[in-house]
Amino acid sequence: HVQLVESGGGSVQAGGSLRLSCVASGYIYSSDCMAWFRQAPGKEREAVARIVVGNVYQYITESVKGRFTISRDSAKNTVFLQMNSLKPEDTAMYYCAAKRDWCSPRTGDFAYWGQGTQVTVS
Repeated sequence: HVQLVESGGGSVQAGGSLRLSCVASGYIYSSDCMAWFRQAPGKEREAVARIVVGNVYQYITESVKGRFTISRDSAKNTVFLQMNSLKPEDTAMYYCAAKRDWCSPRTGDFAYWGQGTQVTVS
């Protein structure tokens, strides 16, 4: 079983930056995928970025490419989402998620979820 705890959300002005962190506890394997999703009020949850724990694979969704960066500290089972040049449309609850055996773009494929951290850009 894996538990995920996010932190780093907050309120910022447009153009500002935030760094989200997700710490995973439990058994984490090198082939596991850790990802960030977000959900704005009235909208579906969408994939933002994902990374394989022990591999170079990573993905950033087009709408945030060039502004957001995903990285990991495998020794600490932690994944980061560096968010720069934030826009009001980035306002959402951001969730960390994990799944076994490589990454997937589908929300339903992720078995483990954190409680979320709110990001508000004004």
